[in-house]
Amino acid sequence: MSTSARRPKLPPPEPGGPLPRTDVLGVAVNALTYDLALDEIERRVAVRDRGYVTITGVHGVVESQRSPELLRIHNEAALVCPDGMPMVWSSRYAGYGWAERVYGPDLMLAACERSARTGWRHFFYGGGEGVADLLRERLVTRFPGLQVVGTHTPPFRPLVDDERAEVARLIDDARPDIVWVGLSTPKQERWMAEFRPHVEAPVLVGVGAAFDFHAGLLDQAPPRIQQMGLEWAYRLVKEPRRLWRRYLTNNPAFVAAIVRRPPSAIDIEA
Repeated sequence: MSTSARRPKLPPPEPGGPLPRTDVLGVAVNALTYDLALDEIERRVAVRDRGYVTITGVHGVVESQRSPELLRIHNEAALVCPDGMPMVWSSRYAGYGWAERVYGPDLMLAACERSARTGWRHFFYGGGEGVADLLRERLVTRFPGLQVVGTHTPPFRPLVDDERAEVARLIDDARPDIVWVGLSTPKQERWMAEFRPHVEAPVLVGVGAAFDFHAGLLDQAPPRIQQMGLEWAYRLVKEPRRLWRRYLTNNPAFVAAIVRRPPSAIDIEA
């Protein structure tokens, strides 16, 4: 897919207006900047407008081709942030030349920074044993005054009914504004869709490996590699056993599919 193909140039949204979307193989990915994403989160927290935010790249889009349930979950999200340069290139191809990557780990840091003004209360759900607590320690040190009102590490198995109810009570008792969900895709998207009706926190955000990155347990790709769209290769070298199937299967499948069905802007009223 050529990002230089001529398409109508579409403007950024008006302040407070609906956020534009791009059809990427049936997934409605928002054309965004960090400020637009943060402003939408701030709006939802302010008026307690409950929704969940997915941070979606090639993996999430390809998995959505195989699962109608996951496709529905993405398209019912309050925001589908373009994680990975292929999602950004898709939005630019559709006409949103101003669109930028909204990378989960960086969105999390930007939200923590904005919390100095907004006073947002945060909850960390996910990660391996002890990771969420380590994450809290590091971020509170990095952002003095940051309110992290709770953490929880779930078991690596499906929750039973009593456990689901207990998790919902635990989150509600902490009264967070944002619940950051550090599970893998598509597990975290399914978790957010399942729990959205059962917790009062207005915003749930699935950020995957951000917990391990910000806890200092996993290295992030250098910015230049991210800008080139090669973060997948960097992570594959770091975690070949866990990621080889995802990247070496899904990436070629995405390229083949996007050639047949190029991205397009979705009518803002649709």
